[in-house]
Amino acid sequence: MTDAHDPALKARLMRRATYASVLVVLLLVAAKLAAWLQTESVALLASLVDSLLDGVASAINLFAVRHALTPADDEHRFGHGKAEALAGLGQGALVAGSALYLFITGIQHLITPQPIGSSPAGIAVMVLSILLTGGLILYQRHIVRQTGSLAIAADRLHYVGDLATNLTVIIALLLASQPDYVWVDAVAALIVATIIVKSAIDIVRGALDNLMDRELADADRERVLAVVRRHDKARALHDLRTRQAGTQVFIQFHLELDPEISLREAHRISDEIEAELLALFPGAGIIIHQDPAGHDEPEAPYVTTAGETPPDQGPPGRQPG
Repeated sequence: MTDAHDPALKARLMRRATYASVLVVLLLVAAKLAAWLQTESVALLASLVDSLLDGVASAINLFAVRHALTPADDEHRFGHGKAEALAGLGQGALVAGSALYLFITGIQHLITPQPIGSSPAGIAVMVLSILLTGGLILYQRHIVRQTGSLAIAADRLHYVGDLATNLTVIIALLLASQPDYVWVDAVAALIVATIIVKSAIDIVRGALDNLMDRELADADRERVLAVVRRHDKARALHDLRTRQAGTQVFIQFHLELDPEISLREAHRISDEIEAELLALFPGAGIIIHQDPAGHDEPEAPYVTTAGETPPDQGPPGRQPG
């Protein structure tokens, strides 16, 4: 999941990504504001508002990431990773609010089209925006791959959407400078607003999944199962439960072992399995409960992953090792 095994390195990478985001958005806001004052294009205004919101979101991320990276303490023994998800909800609300404003403004200008001013200045700024945004997206993608940060991933979604909006604004500026196509400016603003809404939905969905302790992807759960199946001393596992808080992954399950082995041997086997899982999910919080194979436990609801069906025999929740 991550190449950054060192927590300190992961923290540095995440902080650098937030600083880069804030710097880029400050440059974009200044450039777009200057261009909008010259053109009075509603499409450019939409892009400016989008960048302003990106700036607020990036500032939220800056503080959220700093808090999320705070080590666990006596009052938060599972760490502070969900601060990233809370930041995502805040970003989603801001983005949705800006989209509503742009929809209203775009409709007003569609009803009463307004001529725009110097389009070359606006086009030059939008080209600069595309270059800066593209570079930031590539950098953020690298950081997300290294750290798995939810906040950086949500921030990246903003800027991926910005590429589409910037291209839309350039087309609008080119066409709206012609008297017969002034209405294109308002249409472009509505398109930008629609893209922003999609971005808000994606951000909120990811944040809610994190806050509601959604299971890891089926592929990740299967990796956990595969580790246990490979160990020659493991009979089976059941009650596999996973979740993620920010960049922190949590895995817990019951491991079925030969009931005749010693406690020391059971502990050694669990340690070996835990070490393999940590190689796949660095820094994960892993809890393994050892059970004697064949031991019947109180029935509990069987939780499946996509494509699974509950077993016909054995304790509910049992999965083959």
